[in-house]
Amino acid sequence: MGKKISKIPKTEGIKYAGSKLKLLPYILELASKTKAETVFDGFAGTTRVSQAFAQTGCRVISNDISVWSKTFGICYLKNKRSKKFYSEIIEHLNNLEPKDGWFTEHYGGSNDDISSAKLDGLKKPFQIHNTRKLDAIRDEIDNLNLNEIETSVLLTSLILALDKVDSTLGHYASYLNEWSPRSYKNLELKVPQLFETKKEHEVFQGDIFETIEKVEVDLAYFDPPYGSNNEKMPPSRVRYASYYHLWTSIILNDKPETFGKAKRRKDTSDTKAGSIFEEFRQNENGKFIATEAIEKLLAKTNAKHIILSYSSGGRATAENLFEILENAGKIIDFVKVDYKQNVMASMRWTNDWVKETEKKNQEFLFLIEKN
Repeated sequence: MGKKISKIPKTEGIKYAGSKLKLLPYILELASKTKAETVFDGFAGTTRVSQAFAQTGCRVISNDISVWSKTFGICYLKNKRSKKFYSEIIEHLNNLEPKDGWFTEHYGGSNDDISSAKLDGLKKPFQIHNTRKLDAIRDEIDNLNLNEIETSVLLTSLILALDKVDSTLGHYASYLNEWSPRSYKNLELKVPQLFETKKEHEVFQGDIFETIEKVEVDLAYFDPPYGSNNEKMPPSRVRYASYYHLWTSIILNDKPETFGKAKRRKDTSDTKAGSIFEEFRQNENGKFIATEAIEKLLAKTNAKHIILSYSSGGRATAENLFEILENAGKIIDFVKVDYKQNVMASMRWTNDWVKETEKKNQEFLFLIEKN
């Protein structure tokens, strides 16, 4: 009921729990059925979906609650400068004298201790030779007095470079016991994979329900941060703000108060509210609050078509989601991607999908034509 297209635009991003890199062929194939010219990427993350749609000629509106996602969005969607312009600046940044600073104090581990990633008794995400470069580069970016777009390109370059020399599993809630092979490499910035675009794209950073009031498009793509359906592991333990707190600190360069072994920002503590889509509690009627949020999202979306991503590990049950989707509009197409088998499979909509959601590591894509 859908096919994987062979050629997709080249996109760029970091290791990310919510990455849609493998789903891009299916997302673009479903989108091609709508002939959309304007697209809203409501939970943009590392912006791979936004990048892909922009390169197909669509005008893109990108949104995410995270400041680092906004930075990625501005870099890829708003830039008009040439690669040569950035090459000269990046060469300057790469040649800076390393120095000790806030990032080294909190996230730099001794590169002399090959048996562990520790310097002060705690595991660290980077070796100290790279955090010293990070401290020098990050301060210099602020000193250059560039505009928001130019700064976003440089910060994106910095984050992409750090992602290639970290000692993590791809997030910053915990770190490896021993140094990863890539952590021994030297931090080196490169110009991001910028592309030419004639469309005037928009980038928002905000709550989805506030942003959606300002948006009217042909197609909306939604990939909410579904919380775990494991009752013993509430979503607050795996929130995206917690996983990627370090990217926030690099973008803001605000040197925040930290806590815990991972040196997380205090504003990502479990006492802080997470996304309503990660909410694990039920309301007084026994309905999951996260499920209600999906229903509200689809109802408020001002678009002719919607593509919704859903993970088999999400909080909403198949029966709940089926009812929500049918109330929102007509289900035109439906695709399942099995990550374990790395294949796409078709099936009957009602009964088969309910059974399939019991399996792990599967992603479902729904193309809906709104009422």
